Amino acid sequence: MREVVRRVKLVVQVPCLNEEETLPLVLGTIPKEIPGIDEIIVLIIDDGSTDRTVEVAREHGVTEFVHHARNRGLGRSFHDGIQRALELGADIVVNTDGDNQYPQERISDLVQPILRGEAEIVIADRQVHLVEHFSKGKIALQKFGSKIVNIAGGTDMPDAASGFRAYSRESLMLLNTITRFSYCMETIIQAGIKKLKIVSIPVTTNPKTRESRLFGSTKEHVARSGMAIVRAYIMYKPYAIFGTVAAIFMVLGVFPFARYGYLKLTDSSGSHLQSLLLGVAGILAAFLSVMLGIISDLIRTNRMLIEDTLEHTKKMRFGSEARSAPTEPAAPRPLEAVE
Repeated sequence: MREVVRRVKLVVQVPCLNEEETLPLVLGTIPKEIPGIDEIIVLIIDDGSTDRTVEVAREHGVTEFVHHARNRGLGRSFHDGIQRALELGADIVVNTDGDNQYPQERISDLVQPILRGEAEIVIADRQVHLVEHFSKGKIALQKFGSKIVNIAGGTDMPDAASGFRAYSRESLMLLNTITRFSYCMETIIQAGIKKLKIVSIPVTTNPKTRESRLFGSTKEHVARSGMAIVRAYIMYKPYAIFGTVAAIFMVLGVFPFARYGYLKLTDSSGSHLQSLLLGVAGILAAFLSVMLGIISDLIRTNRMLIEDTLEHTKKMRFGSEARSAPTEPAAPRPLEAVE
């Protein structure tokens, strides 16, 4: 029987919003050949650009695009890019940025752990303490945010906010992003909870080319990232959140009851009704927290069942089984705004 070796396809996706000035630097440094990779496709996600981003990409030989008529956010761009990459038959997807923050030359190093079967997701560690334009406050916030994400997902990533990543095809079948602000932290929490193997490699970022367009201020970034972490944590570990809240309210409720009982025994001059009311309020709040925890856990169970269905649907749609066979992938089913 004639043995046919399956070709390994890498899709490098680049989310862009008005990146005509920096995009040539990005496209010019994406490797043309990588050991273990047979085909490299560059995919541009145009997130409502109003400049010549698309024209510049075409001039540099890019033929695959996902277009958004208006800006829909980094999270949505990542989601739509992944859908298109899977349609193109990607075995590995690398995500980089259009502002040339990341060293595209390291893409080869990024995909090697996946090719060797040592990881399903590889995240570049920007070594934020070495980034010149990061203030001490921003470095501290980045490290604190990574620590919180690691606690939530049970992972050990030094740079959870890094967007320079490689994903195996199978990992993308399991991940489902909800947040439209930024996918970075949510995907780590999901991957950790789903027991996907994640590794990190150190990289050195390129010099800063412009201010971030993801958020208007550090305060906004902290607030929105915090909301994304809490939301992801509640989706997968609601009992931890609501159990903690219930315990706090129970302590706050029991203490006034104890105070009320002590005062009734030692001081008969007053009714001490305020302690009784505070105790009742605390215990009621604890009870409601327990009920919310039970409801949230039932929702979590339902979400897990839905995600199992989504996984099977993705594999049917994108031909996961077909990728293991020595045949060409099925013709892609077009998205609404895909070239």
